[in-house]
Amino acid sequence: MSDSQQRQEQHSLSMMYGTYADILFVLFPFLVITMQRLWDGNLADILMRPDLSIAAAILAGLAIGKFVLGLVSNRDLGRFKERIVFFIALTLFVVLGPAIILMLSIVGSGNVPGFVAFVQPVLLIIAISLYTTAVSISNILTREGPGDTDTGPSGGLHGPAAPAAGHEPLAIPSRTDSDTI
Repeated sequence: MSDSQQRQEQHSLSMMYGTYADILFVLFPFLVITMQRLWDGNLADILMRPDLSIAAAILAGLAIGKFVLGLVSNRDLGRFKERIVFFIALTLFVVLGPAIILMLSIVGSGNVPGFVAFVQPVLLIIAISLYTTAVSISNILTREGPGDTDTGPSGGLHGPAAPAAGHEPLAIPSRTDSDTI
């Protein structure tokens, strides 16, 4: 295995760890809520509450942000722009919309239908899959080029570790003595 392949694999592994760390960070509060409900003896109510829909909506929103980042980061995408827009629409249509509808319906209704216990985990799994895909696409599109093998942290929620070549850094004017108040 060549050195560049090994660095590419290390970059992919770092990206995967960063992505799943983000997912675990988002899901942690819901794990705490679930553990509290288990402690209280409300095991049957876990899937009938809006918690999983809230987590799915958060991850769907993060996925849309990553897809948009990938869309605006590289102006030379050509035919890939339609695919990214498709993934944004898919995320809205398949996860975000149904998750919000389920949240509102569960909170606003005293009688929650049984299918909710099946639909919410499916939405969460789809949201995790779409977020993972979004991070992968965003990182591929924001790389410096095909030979980029940066092994630094992928950033997950925070984007790539360093700006891509060809992008100008943000120009922040220096402070002068006349600027002090």
